[in-house]
Amino acid sequence: MVRKKVNATVAAEKEPLLEKGPTRKRLSDTGGRDHAAKRQRIEERTDYSRWRLRDDHGRHTWHYLEDDNEVKKWPQTIADKYFLGLPLDLPNLPKPKSPLDAVRNGLEFFEKLQLPSGHWGCEYGGPMFLLPCVVIAWYVTKTPIPWHHATEIKNYLFARAHPEDGGWGLHIEGESSVFGTSLNYTVLRIVGVDADHPKMIKARATLHKLGGATHAPHWAKWWFAVMGVAEWDIVNPVPPELWLLPDWVPIAPWRWWIHIRQVFLPMSYLWSRGWRAEETKLVRSLRKELFVEDWGRIDWAGNRNTIHPMDNYHPKTWLLNTANWFLANIWKPFFRTKALVDKAEAWAMKLIEMENDNTDCLDLATVSGPMNLVCLYARDGPDSYAVRRHKERAEEFLWVKDEGMLANGTNGVQCWDTAFAVQAIMDAGLTEDPRWRPMLLKALEFLDDQQIRENVKDQGKCYRQQRKGAWAFSNKDQGYAVSDCVSEALKSVIILQKTPGFPTLIDDQRIFDAIDTVLTYQNSDGSCSSYEPPRAGPWMEMLNAAEVFGNIMVEYSYPECTTAAVTALSLFHKHWPDHRPDEIERFIYRAVTWIKRNQKPHGGWYGSWGICFTYATMFALESLASTGETYENSPHSKRGCDFLISKQRADGGWSEHYKACETGEYVEHPTGSQVVMTAWALIGLMKANYPNIEHIKKGIKLIMDRQQPNGEWLQEAIEGVFNKSCMISYPNYKFTFTMKALGMFARKYPDETVV
Repeated sequence: MVRKKVNATVAAEKEPLLEKGPTRKRLSDTGGRDHAAKRQRIEERTDYSRWRLRDDHGRHTWHYLEDDNEVKKWPQTIADKYFLGLPLDLPNLPKPKSPLDAVRNGLEFFEKLQLPSGHWGCEYGGPMFLLPCVVIAWYVTKTPIPWHHATEIKNYLFARAHPEDGGWGLHIEGESSVFGTSLNYTVLRIVGVDADHPKMIKARATLHKLGGATHAPHWAKWWFAVMGVAEWDIVNPVPPELWLLPDWVPIAPWRWWIHIRQVFLPMSYLWSRGWRAEETKLVRSLRKELFVEDWGRIDWAGNRNTIHPMDNYHPKTWLLNTANWFLANIWKPFFRTKALVDKAEAWAMKLIEMENDNTDCLDLATVSGPMNLVCLYARDGPDSYAVRRHKERAEEFLWVKDEGMLANGTNGVQCWDTAFAVQAIMDAGLTEDPRWRPMLLKALEFLDDQQIRENVKDQGKCYRQQRKGAWAFSNKDQGYAVSDCVSEALKSVIILQKTPGFPTLIDDQRIFDAIDTVLTYQNSDGSCSSYEPPRAGPWMEMLNAAEVFGNIMVEYSYPECTTAAVTALSLFHKHWPDHRPDEIERFIYRAVTWIKRNQKPHGGWYGSWGICFTYATMFALESLASTGETYENSPHSKRGCDFLISKQRADGGWSEHYKACETGEYVEHPTGSQVVMTAWALIGLMKANYPNIEHIKKGIKLIMDRQQPNGEWLQEAIEGVFNKSCMISYPNYKFTFTMKALGMFARKYPDETVV
C-alpha cells in the first residue's frame, strides 16, 4: 500500500508572524495574522548604531537594541562598526618604510577586530541559497521574523540583485539563475515586500524569462513543495529507504560526502511524508508569481527534470534519470508498504536526532539545519525543545554588514581564521614581541577552549569520523572535524606554546590526540580529503541530483588539505620525535608523493576551497618545501614556480577569476590584481626559494601600496569556493595572508628594500 500524504494545508488565511517596528500597530490589535505585506511597511534601513555582535565563546549572534538605555550599557566596539561599515575614525599610522612596518600597521588594525573570546570573526557569505533556507524554514514553522531582521534581509537582497536584470545567481558574483532568483524573490515576499514593488517586478520578469520556478533545480523545487507553492510531484524521489540499506551496499548514504548526506536526510523525511505547510494568501500569491503557466494546469510530474541551462552545472546522468523513473513510477506506487515507510522515516528521524544531540541543535551547516527544523516541526509541532532550540541556534547563521543581513555558509570561520592569524604573526617573526603578546595569548586561549575533547557519542552508528583532539572549522559546538582545520589550528598551538613566555594550556596528551586524529585522514592514494576519507569512488557522481554543484557526492583528494596535514605533522615531529615516528614519516612521504602526481601539465595545482590554481599551488609548494624540495632541486617545485610567474601581471600582482574553478583552466580576473591572490602566489614562491627576487618584490610592493593609512586592506573579489561552482567569502584572508607574505619577505630578505 502507498502511504497517504500528510497535508497540513487548511483554508484559513493565516500568515506567520512578521514582527513589526516600534512605530507599528501592536500585534495584539490585529491578531498578528493578516497578510504580512499589507501589515508591515519595510523600513528603509535600521539604525546601524543599534546593532551589536555578541561573542559567547565563539558563538556569534547579532542583536538590535531598541531601548536607549541598552544602547548606553552596551556600546559598539570597533569590530561592530567595521562589520557594519560604519566610520571607525581611526588615526592614520606612520607610512611603512618596509614590509615589516606594513605588517605592524596591519596588526594595529587587525588587533581591533579580535573578538572577546580571542578569535577573529567575519561574514562567511557568498552563496545565495543560504538565506532562503533560513527564512523559508521560519515561514513554514510560523516563526516570528523581527522587523529589524526583515528590514535588513530586504536590504541585503536588494543590494545583491543583478544590476541589469534584477535577479540573483548561485552566489554573489554569479549570473542570474532560476535557483537564486526564485528562492530570493520568495524570501522578499516573506519579509513583506509587495509583488508590485519595482524591484520585484524586474526580478519576476527575469524569472519568467528563464522559464519560471518549474525550471528550478532540485533543492529549490523541494523547498517550494514544503511551502505548498508547488506540488510534491515536481520533486524527484528522495526515498528515506536508502538509509535502511546495509552498510556494504556501494550506494548506501553513509558513503556520501557529509554535506550531501546531511541534506538528503531531512529532504527524504519530508518527501516521504509529503508534508507541506499551512496554505496562506502569500502561498497562493506565489503560485501565481513564480510560474509562467497557470498553476492549476502545470504538469508537475512532467517537470521533475525541467531545469534551465544556467542552473544545470552538473546534468543528471542516464543512471540517475533511470533510477528516478523507477522510484517514481514503480517503487513508490507498488512497493512502498506502510511498514517499510514507517521504518525508514523512523530511522531518518533517529539520525536527525543524533545530529541534534551532537551539535546542540546547531547541525552541520546552514542548509541542513533549517531543513532539520522543519522535520522536527512537522513531527512534534511548535513547542518541543528541539524545535525551540533550532530556532534559537539559527540566529548563529546570520550576519549583518553594511548591505544588510545575510546567512553564512556555516556558523562562522572562527578556528580557521584564528589559526591563520597566528601563523601570519609567526612568519613575520613577531610572536616574541611583547606588543602582540596579549592578542596572541587570547588566540591561544580560544584554541584551547575550542579543542574537541571527545569523539561523537555512537560515532559508528551515526557514521561520524574520529574527532578527539581536533578543531572544527567554526567552533566546538558545530563539532565537525576537518583535516586542514585540525592541522592549521594544531600548528598555531605548537607555534605559540613553543614560544618563550607563553603558557602550556594544551598538554602533550591533547596534542597527541590531535595528531592521532590527523593520521586517520590519509587516503589510500596518500592524499587527504576534508571531513573524512572517501567512502566511495567518483563514480558516485552519477547519482548527483543537486544539479547546481559538481563533486558533491563523495570526498575527494585535495592538495590544500594534504599540505595542512603534512606541515602539521612535520612541525609536530620536530618537537615530539618519539610519538608514532614511523607512521608520521610514512604519512608525509606518501602525501608529498601524491602532491607530485596531482600537479597539472601547466605546473599548477587545482584548488577546491580557494580560487583556484593560485591557492592550491601555494599549498603544494609548501608541501614540497617541507621535505626540502625547492626551486633549485625539484622539477615539481620549479614547474610550480614557473606557472605562478607566468601569471604575474605587469603591476606585480596576481588575479584569478572564479570561472577557473568551473572550467579547470586559469582565468584572469577582469578587475585586475587582487591582494589575496598576490599574497598566495608570493607565499608559494618564497616557500620554494624562487631565485628571482625582483618578481617577488613587485608583488610585495603591490600589497604595500594597497594598504590603507589606518593599516587595513579593502575588500576585493571573492576568495573561496566549494563544489566547483559556488563561491564563498573569506574576508579575513585580506589580512592574514597579506601579512604572512609581507612578514615572510621581511624575514627572508631582511636587507632588501621595497619602498
